[in-house]
Amino acid sequence: MTSKIVPVIMAGGKGTRLWPLSRASAPKQFLEFLGEKTLFQKTLERVADTALYEAPVVVTNVDFRFLVAEQARTTGIALASILLEPVARNTAPALAAAAVLIERLHGADVVMQVLASDHEIDAGDVYFDCISRAKAAAGAGRLVTFGITPHEAATGYGYIETGEGIGNGAYAVRRFVEKPDRARAEAMLAEGGYLWNSGMFMLPVGLFLRELRQYAPEVLDAAAAAVAKARHDLDFERLDEEAFARAPDISVDYAIFEKTPIAAVVPSSFGWSDLGSWDSVWKTGRRDEAGNVTDGSTTLFDTRNSLVLSRDIHVAVQGLEDVAVIASEDAVYVGRLEDSQNVGRLVKLLAAEARTAKLTETHPTAYRPWGGYTSVLNGERFQVKRLFVTPGKRLSLQKHHHRSEHWIVVRGTAEVTIGEKTVPLRENESVYIPQGELHRLANPGKILLELIEVQTGSYLGEDDIIRVEDEFGRG
Repeated sequence: MTSKIVPVIMAGGKGTRLWPLSRASAPKQFLEFLGEKTLFQKTLERVADTALYEAPVVVTNVDFRFLVAEQARTTGIALASILLEPVARNTAPALAAAAVLIERLHGADVVMQVLASDHEIDAGDVYFDCISRAKAAAGAGRLVTFGITPHEAATGYGYIETGEGIGNGAYAVRRFVEKPDRARAEAMLAEGGYLWNSGMFMLPVGLFLRELRQYAPEVLDAAAAAVAKARHDLDFERLDEEAFARAPDISVDYAIFEKTPIAAVVPSSFGWSDLGSWDSVWKTGRRDEAGNVTDGSTTLFDTRNSLVLSRDIHVAVQGLEDVAVIASEDAVYVGRLEDSQNVGRLVKLLAAEARTAKLTETHPTAYRPWGGYTSVLNGERFQVKRLFVTPGKRLSLQKHHHRSEHWIVVRGTAEVTIGEKTVPLRENESVYIPQGELHRLANPGKILLELIEVQTGSYLGEDDIIRVEDEFGRG
């Protein structure tokens, strides 16, 4: 048995509250917002201290498996396991599966810390003091949650009412409160004894499994069967779909924490945000003297207290106040910061229209196990993409029935297979791939390989790929 904490990182969400940067296929935990690291990578770094933590277990959606593996690789932090959910079943089944796996790896007496992968956290001394107090409370036989000390009457979070003190700076949980309206939130702040529900936990594995058995046996049975029948695939553990699908779709709050008498909360005053709206991104960002937070190619004049982000085009903003202007490669959002929690309603309108639905689903940049591509230009019978291939990776050996391709290397060195022939391709060199010809692209170098790909043909869909050989197990 280990005395270290086993981190469990939840990375399967598909939220679109930060549209247009986040999409169903590119959720916020895997995007760079303000800085050069994603929220998922920052979460990994918070559990990188090997004196305190064992290697983390990541629970994610099967569609995000290569994103998780690649972003973990770039941090240099080894993972104990990547558990793949075949269907979405909320946090209780996901954590049950993680607990069953951790019991198998480390025994029932270890403590697991549950972290969301899409939160912004100030991981300083105050944070790690809260971790220490939560671990002590868990060791004393409690299921522990972290309650953030509120600094405003927020309506976007649930609340926890604290009960009596139980030592180690922890308190019994008196009750959970659903997201309140403004008047109720202000009344709770005035009354005191209420904390924001962060969705982070410290759980003794054996005790958590015992409470699952008592209060949510259907959840535990389905999760245990899914782990027992899991299939190992490259760096992943694929939970059995039939077994996992039998689990009720229920959060761990409803399934366990609102029922168990041993729930505890550690009041936590470290900087925290779930980045659930553009307003919260603005609040956590570094503001200039006019109160503006900017990132990317932007120019602001006579503009105050605003958030302006651009991923491609140059954005100029003049004479505005308290607004969010967010430009992705293919869409722009403009709205009042105070209304940004309602972006989800706008996304629903976009999703309901055939001409705009794709803007909510896919991102111009798509990630693959070998790297990815960005769509640059689309036209009738042609499209242009920027390909990027990670050092040491290669694409599948494939062919296309309806298109031919031209590749131009702009950075790095490529190894190109065409039919029976394999040739090196250096910067400023190009090659033509005829329609129907077997081909493969590889990066044998030590830097990222970047190419411009021009496709021409009668059909240019991503499903026109016949894979003959693929090391990533794709058909």
